[in-house]
Amino acid sequence: MRAEFINPFIHSLQRAFLTMLNCSVQRGQLSLNSDSRASHEISGVIGLTGQAVGAVVLSLSRPVALKAASTMLLCEYSEINEDVVDAVGELANMVAGAAKAELEQYSLAVSLPNVITGKDHEIHFPSNVTPICIPFSSPWGPLALEVGLATLQNAETERISGSRESDTGISA
Repeated sequence: MRAEFINPFIHSLQRAFLTMLNCSVQRGQLSLNSDSRASHEISGVIGLTGQAVGAVVLSLSRPVALKAASTMLLCEYSEINEDVVDAVGELANMVAGAAKAELEQYSLAVSLPNVITGKDHEIHFPSNVTPICIPFSSPWGPLALEVGLATLQNAETERISGSRESDTGISA
């Protein structure tokens, strides 16, 4: 996967948390995600299609999800409920939408967010995509961003050859 795909999502997540939630996040070490289990208890999933295909997952620990929803909705939440699920979906939508704007050359369409809850829930990316997991820390707790995206040309090449592209030009 190319750095040009990852960096807009990293920047978008950092901006969304800072501007919408007044919460700074620090990026951790990137890794390839070979496990379908989500990093944390609640995940907002957005599908991406166009001249590239894949998905982005915003996976939040329970404390981060509750504090983010409380901040966004100006109401204190202590349990994951419908409002918290909606807030996580909206955050995932903001992150994907802002990143999409930086990836105009791929004519991406963004799906409606789906939110999955529960410990060790699984998220499956398209078979020709190996997602990159970007962990973040925040004053509220841990969260992670998983991005799996391939251009249609690369997706077809990878399907035929079984190879995967890598790039280490990921920004901070």
